[in-house]
Amino acid sequence: MTGLDWPELGPEDLIVIPGWRAVTPAESPAITDASLKILRDHHTKGGTVASVCAGAEALGRAGLLTGRRCTTHHDVQDELALRHPGAVVVRDVLFTADDRVIASAGIAGGIDLALHLVAGRHGPAVAARVARDMVIYARRNGHEPQSSAVFRHRSHLDETVHRVQDVIDTRFDQRLPLPSLASAVGVSERTLTRLFNHATGLNPAALPADPAPGTRRAPHQPRRHGRGRRPLGRLRGRAYAAPPARPRGLTTAQQSRPGSVRAQQRAFLTKHY
Repeated sequence: MTGLDWPELGPEDLIVIPGWRAVTPAESPAITDASLKILRDHHTKGGTVASVCAGAEALGRAGLLTGRRCTTHHDVQDELALRHPGAVVVRDVLFTADDRVIASAGIAGGIDLALHLVAGRHGPAVAARVARDMVIYARRNGHEPQSSAVFRHRSHLDETVHRVQDVIDTRFDQRLPLPSLASAVGVSERTLTRLFNHATGLNPAALPADPAPGTRRAPHQPRRHGRGRRPLGRLRGRAYAAPPARPRGLTTAQQSRPGSVRAQQRAFLTKHY
């Protein structure tokens, strides 16, 4: 970063500082005061700065780690904390993001950092497609809160399920019954349910989609009589949500067995009332 000819930067630009070969942060390459000032000014004007692996040292020298959470390669985390005591060094995570200052723990973690940035700017569906093209898993970020509920369930390699998740993510503001999802990817409802459950452990209708940037999901409204999935009934003078006559999850053979439905209804009432 010495003698670098910087371009004109705007708030939408991203500066990424790569890692370098050095035994300790103290032996990192020289960084001019002018370059450090550009890093500070860019962040002050609303820009984003990121580092990969040992590149976090440059952010520390620029004063951008003070009071912020950050990380770096596990071999140099202790020294980074000593050299920049104002930094909050987080361990056992792939990357951190704090007030447009983003740092990855290592070179491989830089891929996760990049996917996080893509998801933030273009949506989790795009980031998931990039991950699939690169044939990598969308990994959990240690103890960090995941940025997207959709992204959290993308750690699989089933293309059909990924396409369904793309539909859910891009059409989050619409009703998406199971027949519509199955039709969108060209499989039967039964096949979709089986594939989705195997890949994510969830029912297709249970996966939440994040609102697109600049939008907000409508607050949850309680179901009312006549609109809910379960009819309202009466039990000892008070209203209750009756269990379905044919409980979900039972096959036709199971539903035909004597006592199956009755046992499910009795379990429902015992649990909820």
